[in-house]
Amino acid sequence: MHPDTIPQSWSARLWQAIEPTYTAILAHPFVTGLTDGGLDETAFAQYVAQDVHYLNDYARALAIVAAKAPTLADTAMFSRHAAEVFDVELGLHNELLPELGLDAATLRAAPVTPTTRAYTSYLLATTYSGTFADGLAAVLPCYWIYARVGAALQQRGSPDRRYQRWIDSYAGEDFAATVAEVLDLTDRVGPTLSAADEASARGHFVVTAKYEWMFFDAAYRREQWPI
Repeated sequence: MHPDTIPQSWSARLWQAIEPTYTAILAHPFVTGLTDGGLDETAFAQYVAQDVHYLNDYARALAIVAAKAPTLADTAMFSRHAAEVFDVELGLHNELLPELGLDAATLRAAPVTPTTRAYTSYLLATTYSGTFADGLAAVLPCYWIYARVGAALQQRGSPDRRYQRWIDSYAGEDFAATVAEVLDLTDRVGPTLSAADEASARGHFVVTAKYEWMFFDAAYRREQWPI
C-alpha cells in the first residue's frame, strides 16, 4: 500500500482538528510566561486555585468514563487515572502552595470562576449523558495537550523554580506513559465508530481543547464573575 493511502489513526485525525488551538495555547502569554519567568505569580496562583476545583470534577469525569469503558482492563485504567489525579496532581499543588503564599483552606474558599464552572460542567454532562466515545474524547485534551505543552516547555526551561516544577510534572516519563495508554485506547475505539458517532466524539474533543486555552486565559486575566 502506498504511504499516502494508509489511513490515519483516529488520534492523528483528532489532533489535526485541534492543531490551531494547540498552537494558540503555546503562544498564549500565560504559557510563554512560564518559560521566560514573566508570568505574574498572582495569575499562576489563580491558575492553581482553579485547577484544584477543576481536578475534583475531572476525577469524577474519569470515573464515569471508567464505568462505561468497553473492557475491564479499560475500566481499571481510567479508575487508576482518577486516583492519580488526587495522588499526583493535587500533590503537586501542595508543593506549590507554600511558595505562592497560599494554603489548602484558601484554595477551597476561592470561588469557582465562570470558565472553570463551564468547563467542568461540560465534562460531567458529556461523560454522563454521552457514549463512551463521547466521554473519552471529552477528557482526552486534558491528558494530551498537557503532555505536549510540558514537552515543549521542557526544552525551553524556566528561571522560576515554581514554574519549572510545574513543567517537569507534565514533561515527565510517568505522565507520558499515562497519556500513551489513553491514546492506545483511542486508536482501538476509533475504527469501531460509525461516522455519526465519530463526528459526535470529535466535536466534544474540539470543544474541550478550546476550554484548555480558555482555562489558561481565564487565569491570566484573573477572571472573576462579572456580577
